[in-house]
Amino acid sequence: MGAPTSLEQLQQAISRNYDDLSKRLQQVARFLLEHPNTVALETVASLAEQCDVPPSTLVRFAAAFEYNGFSEMQNLFRQSLVEQTSSYSERVKLSKSTSGNNINASYILEEFSSGNASSMNHLNHHFSQDMLNKAVDLLENAQNIYLIGLRRAYPISSYFAYSLRHLNKTTHLIDGGGGMLVEQASNIRKNDVIIATTFSPYAKETVNVSEYAFNSGAKVIAITDSKISPLASLSEVYFDIKEAEVMGFRSLTSSMTLAQTLLVALAYRLNNDGKMGDTKKIAWKH
Repeated sequence: MGAPTSLEQLQQAISRNYDDLSKRLQQVARFLLEHPNTVALETVASLAEQCDVPPSTLVRFAAAFEYNGFSEMQNLFRQSLVEQTSSYSERVKLSKSTSGNNINASYILEEFSSGNASSMNHLNHHFSQDMLNKAVDLLENAQNIYLIGLRRAYPISSYFAYSLRHLNKTTHLIDGGGGMLVEQASNIRKNDVIIATTFSPYAKETVNVSEYAFNSGAKVIAITDSKISPLASLSEVYFDIKEAEVMGFRSLTSSMTLAQTLLVALAYRLNNDGKMGDTKKIAWKH
């Protein structure tokens, strides 16, 4: 099955397999489930002492869940803790405590550039032609297109809104302005499509609006980051994207590339079946 790729998946795997673990591994399991923030911040030696086991037991525990080492598993706890922090300054403090103090702008640029390049290299092989075509079909035939993406996902939805309006598609951006989230979503109907974008930790508002759209008979296109995302079961087609991450700060490069792919493919579709000679009809310029 492979190692879990999120803390939630790991916690579920630990719970499922708890009875099959040895007594010492069960000690580790209980500690990891009950003290996730401590696991994120402490050293192996300190955690082993608190679990009352040798450090090698932590390594064996990680191996039992198919990780190459304890630090690989520990990174899931660190990532989750970073996501819980309420401000960028708190994230930076946490990153410095786990990465050291040798961090400057050049280092950060190098890390993001390398991470984004790796993410982009996988993007081309991650989504099938059928998935992409299905999404474009839905957008082409939609009576109305609704867009929701809050907080970190907002740039994706706003870019969709900007571009779709240049393609003369009836478009509605749901951003909750003035506390009007429910009102903005209330007209979603059967022949409509909603593009919902959310990443862990998933925005409750985005999930709720997507559920409303699904129950109204609209088609949901989801841009998210996991097959166990709450949007996956609601979606006609969903794209799970693994963005680059540096010190707890995740990029949007791959998500934006997917958005541009769908939009330009739709533009060609709407302009005489995508003939190269008709690209001048595409309305927007940058």
